Amino acid sequence: MKAGYVTTMIAAAIVGLMSFNAQAQSASSPLAASAMASSPAASHKAMKAADRRLQKDVLRALARTKGLNASGISVRARSGVVTLQGTVPEQSETDIAARAAESVAGVTLVKNALGVRDEGQ
Repeated sequence: MKAGYVTTMIAAAIVGLMSFNAQAQSASSPLAASAMASSPAASHKAMKAADRRLQKDVLRALARTKGLNASGISVRARSGVVTLQGTVPEQSETDIAARAAESVAGVTLVKNALGVRDEGQ
């Protein structure tokens, strides 16, 4: 008789917990729906912030790189893809800049659109 009572109590507890969980889920549904609705905007802002951080990190790495005059280089970053634009004094510096950018954490691809300045510039 004790075993039957214990089984009945366990079954009642499980049913109670299941109904509580269902109520908690349905009560949070409007909150979850509103969070999902605002999520694309928040996600877009987060991506923009990450791109700006990556851009600054690459610019900092270029400025610290020996043998590179980075004053004529601009950097664009988007989802890990970094584009180097502008000019450098010597051809060898285009490769140096690309390697420096590739070494930055978060960079997945470097598009090197650097040119060489004319001597009079």
